[in-house]
Amino acid sequence: MPRKSIAQLFDLTGKTAVITGGSMGIGHGIAQRLSEAGATVVIADVAEQQGNACVAELTTAKRQAYFVKADVSSEADVQNLVRETVRLTGRIDIFVSNAGIYPQTSVLEMDVALWDKVQAVNLRGLFLCNREAARSMAATGGGVIINIGSVDSVHPSMIGLAAYDASKHGVWGFTKNLALEVAKRGIRVNAIAPGGIATEGLKQSMGQEKLRDNIEAFEASVPMGRLGEPDDIATVALFLASDASSYMTGALVVVDGGVLLR
Repeated sequence: MPRKSIAQLFDLTGKTAVITGGSMGIGHGIAQRLSEAGATVVIADVAEQQGNACVAELTTAKRQAYFVKADVSSEADVQNLVRETVRLTGRIDIFVSNAGIYPQTSVLEMDVALWDKVQAVNLRGLFLCNREAARSMAATGGGVIINIGSVDSVHPSMIGLAAYDASKHGVWGFTKNLALEVAKRGIRVNAIAPGGIATEGLKQSMGQEKLRDNIEAFEASVPMGRLGEPDDIATVALFLASDASSYMTGALVVVDGGVLLR
């Protein structure tokens, strides 16, 4: 195999990337980086206004981008997302399953509805997206699937996230098994485990009244002394989407500022 230059390794020109939950936070950061690398980007989200704004931002930068409204917990929506992407762009080369929720409730106070909602979005949604993406990729010769897990995929971060932790442990287990299943079809499946990332959702979960104090307390627990930024995850996603990671599948890349070292 000819040795590629650095520029060639990270060039996604001519490829199509789908990012669920791509209108804000980590998903938005990933959309920006994959677009910058040359990929045509399809933003999938329930937040239509923010999704269209993201597409406008990318197209203003003279890149090609589309928005498809999709609830990842809905099989019909996910199937439509894949159909629409193929209709608009011809194929799917990269699929980033990023959409997720993390309501905080102790197990003793949790009702079944909340448990089911978390699993429906975080785990059922990821299964549906991975299945439909892999089916499409298998028909066109291969591709790359990137699942966004969490440091909670391997270790609990706080009380109140039992439903979230169960879903993210599932993401990691599912990623490994799917990677084993589809490797010979030319499909690589890897996961990223972010630590605390400065997104809109994290700031809301910390509470507005003492936001600064909460952020400072969190940063003090991170060996590197800061919250991550969406771009810290986006650049790892770019690596996993690119030929620079061509011999990687079934891997979990931890991006947490050293939190799991404690």
